[in-house]
Amino acid sequence: MNSFKALLIEDRDGKVGHRFVEMDESQLDQGTVTIRVAYSSVNYKDALAATGAGKIIRRFPCVGGIDLCGVVTDSADPRFKSGDQVIATSFDIGVAHHGGYAEMARVPGDWVVPLPAGLSLYEAMALGTAGFTAALGVVRMEENGLTPKKGPVIVTGATGGVGSLALDMLARCGYHVVALTGKESEIDYLKGLGAAEVMLRQNLDMAKIRPLDKARWAGAVDNLGGDVLAWIASTMQQGGTIASIGLAASHTLNTTVMPFILRGVSLLGIDSGYIRDPYRSGVWQRLASDLRPPHLASMSRKISFEQLPAIFDEYIAGKAKGRVVVELAGG
Repeated sequence: MNSFKALLIEDRDGKVGHRFVEMDESQLDQGTVTIRVAYSSVNYKDALAATGAGKIIRRFPCVGGIDLCGVVTDSADPRFKSGDQVIATSFDIGVAHHGGYAEMARVPGDWVVPLPAGLSLYEAMALGTAGFTAALGVVRMEENGLTPKKGPVIVTGATGGVGSLALDMLARCGYHVVALTGKESEIDYLKGLGAAEVMLRQNLDMAKIRPLDKARWAGAVDNLGGDVLAWIASTMQQGGTIASIGLAASHTLNTTVMPFILRGVSLLGIDSGYIRDPYRSGVWQRLASDLRPPHLASMSRKISFEQLPAIFDEYIAGKAKGRVVVELAGG
C-alpha cells in the first residue's frame, strides 16, 4: 500500500508536539469518503492544537488540520464518486479525527460538500473554516433582518482570517464596515479590503463600559469576546445584530441584559463546526457567488507542506494576517 506524508500531533509524557511521519491508508480513520488532499489551510485553532498552547486535540495521536479539500479516490457514499472535487472542514477533523495535514484523508460523507462551481480547490482553502465561519455569520445576521440600509457594521479582530474575510464580504454587499484592530500598522490593509473606517482598539476605554452607551452599530461580527464584546453590546442600535464568532481576547462576557431588553439587540452564536447540510452546502454556494470575497487572492498566501510547522508560532504570537494555504498535492 502506498505511503504518504502527514503531520502528526502527539502527546509525549504530557508535552504536546508535532512531527512529519509516513503513513498508509490502513492508518486512516474510519469514513466513507477517501480524498487525495490538494490543499489545507492554517487557522488559529490549528496552531493551538499543534503546539499544545490550547487544549484542542481530543485524541492523540492525531493528524492536524481542520480544513482540507481535494479529489475523491474512493467512496462508499452514493453522493460522491471517484474524481469528484470536494471540501471537508470542521466536525472532528484535525482534533479527534485525522485531518488535512496529510496527503490522504478519509472522513464520513456527512462531513463532505461538493466544491461549488466557480471556486478552485486553492480558493476553497483560502476560504476554509475562516471563510465559512465569516459567511455563516453574515447569513445569520441577514436572516435576522440586517441590511446595508440599517447602518454600519463593526468587525473586530479585523486583520485575522475570519475578520479579514468578513470585512471583505460585507463591503462587497454594500455595508458601511468599520474595522476594529489593535494593529495600527495594518490600517491601509484594512481600508484596501473595503473598510470605510478603521478604529484602534487601544483607543477604547474598556474600564468604563456602560450598560447602554451611544447607539452606533446595526451589526457586528465579533472575533474577540471579553470586554470588546461587552462594549459592542452596549453600543448597538435598536434591533441590532451581533454575530459572536471567536474568543481571541477572552471567553468571558461581563455585560448586562439592558441592550437585549431595552434595544432588542440579538446576540447570535455562530457555530461553524457542526452545522450540517443542506445549510452547510448553501453557505458554500454563497461563498462561490454573492459572498465571494473580492480580495481573496491578495489576503492569502501559499506555503509548502514542509514550511507548515514554522507558521504556527506566527498565529500563537498574534502576528498572522489574512489566510495561509498549505499545498499538498495541489490542483
